[in-house]
Amino acid sequence: MAASNINTYDKAGVNIRKIRSTQRNIGKMITESYSFPEIGKITSGFGHYSGLITIGNNVLALHTDGVGTKILVAQQMKCFDTIGIDCIAMNVNDIICTGAQPFAFVDYIGLKKVNFELVKKIMKGLVSGAKTAKIAIVGGETAVVPELLAGETEEMFDLAGTALGMTQNKELILGNEIKIGDIILGLESSGLHSNGYTLARKVLSKYSLDEIPEFITRSVGEELLIPTRIYVQPIMELIKDRKITIHGLAHITGGAFTKLKRLNNKVRYNLSHLSPPAGIFKQIQKDGIIDLREMYRTFNMGIGFCIILPKDNVDKTVSIIEKYNIKVSQIGEVDSKGNGKVIGKVENKKYIF
Repeated sequence: MAASNINTYDKAGVNIRKIRSTQRNIGKMITESYSFPEIGKITSGFGHYSGLITIGNNVLALHTDGVGTKILVAQQMKCFDTIGIDCIAMNVNDIICTGAQPFAFVDYIGLKKVNFELVKKIMKGLVSGAKTAKIAIVGGETAVVPELLAGETEEMFDLAGTALGMTQNKELILGNEIKIGDIILGLESSGLHSNGYTLARKVLSKYSLDEIPEFITRSVGEELLIPTRIYVQPIMELIKDRKITIHGLAHITGGAFTKLKRLNNKVRYNLSHLSPPAGIFKQIQKDGIIDLREMYRTFNMGIGFCIILPKDNVDKTVSIIEKYNIKVSQIGEVDSKGNGKVIGKVENKKYIF
């Protein structure tokens, strides 16, 4: 496929609408199971960032995720010691969106062939991510499934995990408190993170992995393997600060800024201060001939996490985030009642995401 013909995630092979339709259908099916447990009550299932189970005054938060086709880049680069960081990040960054503190993790590694050295390198990344997130890897599963993994190389694998977090009912942050006048802060991402790689890889396939294109400062392979940033420590410090009120937390992953819709569908999110594409995002946009709306619906565009909070909490929040060497800025505001619509302004043009 010629890169010049790739201008949407759909054309690259990922139909977001069909995925969301499938997810909604799955959500309807699994609700039947909510009455099965003899311990706990399902507080929140399908639809938010984590499944929530209330047990007494405590709430357990569960989330599972993988790394996607970023694994293919790791295989091409023969670099496997950071991909585990991505797996940890994709799980714990979702857990904290409910106000819960992640504390335990289990992984699944599917292998083409028994390969201790490969597993050792993957585990190195998992342990590194766990250290940053301050969680324990308490178990997991390693399976040899050669017929499920395509490709001839013996280093083919798949990686996924599940994180467990906990908070109390009164400490939950689910977005229901979001109101008109709230500020939307954007926390800098480390790059593409672990989303949009099906489109990104096809767009950038015109380059070799060791080539340095116009808008990035390292090789394509190195850029694509930058680990997903883990936001646990700064966000948990904010949550534990009794002088700071947070109304909503959003991990910006697949679907990008449309993720805000799941927090509260009774307001409108106006992203009036979005930065134009830069770095890897500008490279993908140019080489893939992708319009801005598609870019901001597919990639994080340099913002990996959002905090929605009252205006008088902004300054202290920013000072705490910056302690962790993470750039943060106001990217918008909640400006009216609505139905969860997300609008954005980029390069003096307005878009509905």
